[in-house]
Amino acid sequence: MTNVPTPPTCRVGVDLVAISDVEAAVRAHGDRYLQRIFTSHELDCCRAPGGWSMDSLAARFAAKEATIKVLEPSGHQPDWDRMEVQRRAGGSCAIALSGTAAELAEAAGITSLSLSMTHEGPFAGAVVFALCGSPPGTTLAHPGGLTPGLIEFAAWTERKTADA
Repeated sequence: MTNVPTPPTCRVGVDLVAISDVEAAVRAHGDRYLQRIFTSHELDCCRAPGGWSMDSLAARFAAKEATIKVLEPSGHQPDWDRMEVQRRAGGSCAIALSGTAAELAEAAGITSLSLSMTHEGPFAGAVVFALCGSPPGTTLAHPGGLTPGLIEFAAWTERKTADA
């Protein structure tokens, strides 16, 4: 009998935001709100002719809230700009962590993050999936820190299934 190691654990964070709430915050607080919550990359991705894409801003806000749920901070939560929704070349998005957010992820053993965002009608939502722990003999770390995706986990699962 082959000794199969325990697979990594996971965490899931989900958030739903009323787009009108984000629009009201932008109207009430303007640039102060935008610069406190969003990075310059996120703001560039959310620019629309004549203003902002409130749908896109709300989806990114939901992604940050879902990420906080995955990180499970006790006490002070990470600054908003330490969780960045990055648009990839193909149009999909990923969540990247830095500063306190990255430290919380490391302390939790989070090795990979996956993000899904949506907006429909009056709401925007996001789901963040985190893979925690690294299977023995498998390296999930990438140059530059946490990289979104579960390719390594899928490969590890296939390898362990083949070994069983």
